Amino acid sequence: MAKSKLAVVALGGNALQRDNQRGTIEEQEKNTFKTLESLVFLLRDGYDLVITHGNGPQVGDLLQRNDAGESTYGIPQMPLDVCVAGTQGEIGYMIERILRNALNKHGIRKNVISLISQVVVDRKGKSFRNMVKRIGRTYSAEMVTRLQNEKGWMFKEEIKSGGGYRRVVASPDPVEVLNSDIIKQLVTSGNIVLAAGGGGIPVYIDSKGNYRPVEAVIDKDMASALLAITIGADEFYMLTDVPYVYLNYKKPDQQIAEFINRNDARKYLQMGMFGEGSMAPKMEAALFFIEHGGSKSVITEATKLENRKFGSRITMD
Repeated sequence: MAKSKLAVVALGGNALQRDNQRGTIEEQEKNTFKTLESLVFLLRDGYDLVITHGNGPQVGDLLQRNDAGESTYGIPQMPLDVCVAGTQGEIGYMIERILRNALNKHGIRKNVISLISQVVVDRKGKSFRNMVKRIGRTYSAEMVTRLQNEKGWMFKEEIKSGGGYRRVVASPDPVEVLNSDIIKQLVTSGNIVLAAGGGGIPVYIDSKGNYRPVEAVIDKDMASALLAITIGADEFYMLTDVPYVYLNYKKPDQQIAEFINRNDARKYLQMGMFGEGSMAPKMEAALFFIEHGGSKSVITEATKLENRKFGSRITMD
């Protein structure tokens, strides 16, 4: 009997919530069903699946609820790691339930399990010396002064979007996805596993070997690539809001890059062909995966996944 292929599929934020939506649970559930139904063909082709997901809009909303609860009712704010854990549970529940319904629609019987995932980062890494990841709401200068004194938060000015200041945290590289051996056991036994949501809950290991929380945001695609490498996945899919990777995106000389080898991908990254906050991190994650044994990375729009005419494929050669 042929060995099943193992794929890790990273759902982008738009797979759950579109940019022009309020983010109601009804909107998110509708988007999620449409996205998850696009994965059915992989199951029919015999793939074992691990699914990861973003949580940017959801954790942003939760941080604002935190802020409103403290300022209005005096409810203590929860730290960022707890907010990431909360959204992992929230989104994991939604994906697990809706995926079961999608499988039921197509007559597929599979167990689905979601895991709250911690991801180890290097607390001494350079991202903690240069914090640039913006989170939460925009604050006035007066509020910033108070929050810096009370909480020790760091802020950067929002020059391009109407002024004010936003909190910034580190965005460290992932070092280890905890429980990856259990994830591998579960998925290779035929279960669909949801893990490493939002890049994982960031933790570090102290001098005594204990796990400690850290206020940071881990890139979801890089954490997904690390998980894919660790569990020996064959293929790595990143679902986003465009059907291809484009060179010179939204410029007059824009062109589709359907097949990209490692050397060309590195060259395009160095040339600044990809947006720093959008496609560049995905390309870095794609390269990280194939340079550590993966056969191919695919970047495409969720509803185009089954149509082989769409999608950009990144390979070694």
